[in-house]
Amino acid sequence: MEGGCLCGAVRYAFDGEPLSSGICYCETCRRAASAPRLPFVGVRSAGFRFIRGLPVDYTSSPGVTRSFCGRCGSPLTYRPDDSPDELDVMTVSLDDPNAVAPTFHVWTSEALDWDDIAGPPTRYPRSRNG
Repeated sequence: MEGGCLCGAVRYAFDGEPLSSGICYCETCRRAASAPRLPFVGVRSAGFRFIRGLPVDYTSSPGVTRSFCGRCGSPLTYRPDDSPDELDVMTVSLDDPNAVAPTFHVWTSEALDWDDIAGPPTRYPRSRNG
């Protein structure tokens, strides 16, 4: 699968099937996306590569590195230090975001009051790990 930012300066590809697909409602994701929620697709780090341009990395919280296009600002990846074999790509940055439907919601305890949660029934008040 392939994807990239809005302006096309950064493009990526990954091999293999996605490991997971969810929607996050935490405050950090909301702020990173300037949106009420952020859908993501988990992929293997070994199969992921940038094929055009390079994003800007920043530490959004302890142990988490996010990337975005330095030209248009599109959020692209989320990499937790404690899971070096996996990373998340932002679902809507895929060329075909409909190809990977979310199967769960995380951090629903931080969802905005006016954001009705619909879709997959599996919901975690915090992360999937507790």
